[in-house]
Amino acid sequence: MAPRVLVSDKLSPTAVQIFKDRGVEVDYLPDLGKDKDRLLELIGQYDGLAIRSATKVTEKVIAAATKLKVIGRAGIGVDNVDIPAASRRGIIVMNTPFGNSITTAEHAVALMFAVARQLPEANASTHSGKWEKNRFMGVEITGKTLGVIGCGNIGSIVAMRGIGLKMHVIAYDPFLSEARAQELGVEKVELDDLLARSDFITLHTPMTDKTRGIINRQAFAKMKDGVRIVNCARGGLIVEADLIEALKSGKVAGAGIDVFEVEPATDSPLFGMDNVVCTPHLGAATTEAQENVALQIAEQMSDYLVKGAVSNAINMPSITAEEAPRLKPFIKLAEVLGAFVGQVTEEPIQEVEILFDGATAEMNTRALTSAALAGLIRPQVADVNMVSAPIMAKERGVILSEIKRDKSGVFDGYIKLTVKTALRTRSIAGTVFSDGKPRFIQIKGINLDAEVGEHMLYTTNKDVPGIIGLLGTICGSHGVNIANFQLGRDKAGGDALALLYLDAPVPAQVLAALRAEPRFDSAKPLHFDVAT
Repeated sequence: MAPRVLVSDKLSPTAVQIFKDRGVEVDYLPDLGKDKDRLLELIGQYDGLAIRSATKVTEKVIAAATKLKVIGRAGIGVDNVDIPAASRRGIIVMNTPFGNSITTAEHAVALMFAVARQLPEANASTHSGKWEKNRFMGVEITGKTLGVIGCGNIGSIVAMRGIGLKMHVIAYDPFLSEARAQELGVEKVELDDLLARSDFITLHTPMTDKTRGIINRQAFAKMKDGVRIVNCARGGLIVEADLIEALKSGKVAGAGIDVFEVEPATDSPLFGMDNVVCTPHLGAATTEAQENVALQIAEQMSDYLVKGAVSNAINMPSITAEEAPRLKPFIKLAEVLGAFVGQVTEEPIQEVEILFDGATAEMNTRALTSAALAGLIRPQVADVNMVSAPIMAKERGVILSEIKRDKSGVFDGYIKLTVKTALRTRSIAGTVFSDGKPRFIQIKGINLDAEVGEHMLYTTNKDVPGIIGLLGTICGSHGVNIANFQLGRDKAGGDALALLYLDAPVPAQVLAALRAEPRFDSAKPLHFDVAT
């Protein structure tokens, strides 16, 4: 059955056609985002929801979206999506961070020019028949210091434009490496240094708890007198009341504001101030950008729903269309390893360590880790998936660690999962052979080579004679057919284990009989979804 997508905001016909061409059924209802009740009524039918900014995907909408797998935002900002609620439900949230980068960067540069030369006021004055040549005395941009707060996709483009305008560009971004700064030709600085040295400041950082109100009264006090500020990022990065105070005092000579604390901003104390240029969130408002993000989100959502590729996800590691086929069997392996430990562990899990050896260390390990956690948690929470599993693990206080190392054994690559509880430590390792199927290669430090079956029985015992016969006798006496089995031990007379492959789930009577037999340390039923 083909996946279904609802488009509840305006997208171009070309974007809608992309869904259809990729084998996705699509319903185009561009005004549905304004009708909350109708959206709640319909959303349960769809696997995907494509939106712009009009549709508000609240916790209530997500609760009604019983089939939803992905929400795609044509644009950067996802303030209109309840991401924690979506993540808890295992719904991927995607955006398009690159489609309007150039457009937004150009708007920031345009506002910088407008503020430097007072263009809107000069335009209005001239249109009114005045010739106030001496009133509008601007400043040059050439040779000035441009401070870029947030040097990611958009900020880096603004930085390069600033360098092209012969400005000296300094940048504050905790994630900006020295190598990347050198590549861009910018000077990496701390925030206080940027505030003190900049003639122009432009913001290009996302809205987070750390960045909210990053430009406030204290920040203004550290700036040069006569600094000019541009914000085309998110409303709320600048405390507007503090900005107004700085504008009135002359500390800030001018501001170009495209985003506001409350939007739509139909009334603001900033309006009417001679040294402020305001635009109605036009950063991404070009024909090219609107088309680009629409096409991008249609492609991204289609790739996920049809191929399993994940790109530009807010709440899940990305998986490219190229790596998805190679990664898929290892995602299954990671999930199976987690499922094994999750089914045999009854105590609360305290720590999870995942070792990626050889070829697996070069793969998308974030995706593999998410899959392992999903398998681990699923025996307790049936509807967990790769999106919600890391959040659930974090909420439960599980300490997670990843280790990557070069090839250390006979296998080109394998994954080892170690789980610690208050009472014990369990470990299991596996790999994928050329047939693309996952295999267990080590359990409890005991080497073996075992396929993954749908219905299995796992037993542990001391290595003593008669165990195989005892297993056969107990299963046979209850009408249980053993299709295959694998044995392993660490040494003669040491710890041993058995994996039995059955045609059906293990009957309760068999488990009771095995657990009553003192020669067995444990007996656990296992079930794996081998069809996917």
